[in-house]
Amino acid sequence: MTTVKDIYNYINEIAPYSLQESYDNSGLCVGNGKMRVTKALVALDVTKDIIAEAKQKGAQLIITHHPVIFRALKAVDPETVVGMLLSGGIASVSAHTNFDSTLMNDLLCKQLDLRPSEPLTEEHGVPMGCVCELENALSADDLAKHIQKKLGNTVVRYNDLDKTAQYKGKTISRVGVCSGSGGSFWRDAQAKGCDALITGDVKHDIFIDALNDGFCVIDAGHFHTENIFCEYMQLELSEQFKDVQFEVADSNVDVVSYRI
Repeated sequence: MTTVKDIYNYINEIAPYSLQESYDNSGLCVGNGKMRVTKALVALDVTKDIIAEAKQKGAQLIITHHPVIFRALKAVDPETVVGMLLSGGIASVSAHTNFDSTLMNDLLCKQLDLRPSEPLTEEHGVPMGCVCELENALSADDLAKHIQKKLGNTVVRYNDLDKTAQYKGKTISRVGVCSGSGGSFWRDAQAKGCDALITGDVKHDIFIDALNDGFCVIDAGHFHTENIFCEYMQLELSEQFKDVQFEVADSNVDVVSYRI
């Protein structure tokens, strides 16, 4: 009989919770470790649709990358996701920054056909991101097209150096990679000799500052640079716990719509 605690303990082996950032709240957010699990859904986030799907499919556990409780709660409304989990008897376990620092960026590099050579930077002694050499130098536009194809993005945003008079024709041969919201690491990538940073959630001022330095920043989206968590976790846990059915939730979708 597999319990929530058994699954938590195994995740702790592959992505130790001791490595999570101080601001994070990874781990068992809702439920009891003694709860028996026969079916679990895997998703990037907990949404009301995913909870409804879990109830419909008889899942006792939802495993996500982002914690369902990130900031302190002072009350629990039964109509919120936390309240719905509690009333439905569904547990929630997450692996956020501990997964980022151990597995996420290697998985992202593999998805992008890139080979990591060294960490991009460190936070509190924990490696963050990767530095990769491209087999062939690419323009910013060609690299963006490659990323869009490999991650299945609707939109990839980037500061195209070919549109500038000063850096027109500059190619990219060394890149930094950081899943999620890693725009602030562009200076770290530049210091490591990179020509570009692949990440998500890039702010306007970062695009401008990087462009003025002849550096390309590619925003492939938070969802698309981290959704690789789901398939990896589903396969890994299915191999470890034969008596539990793990599925990537059908409702695990990019909630942002794009008009292009």
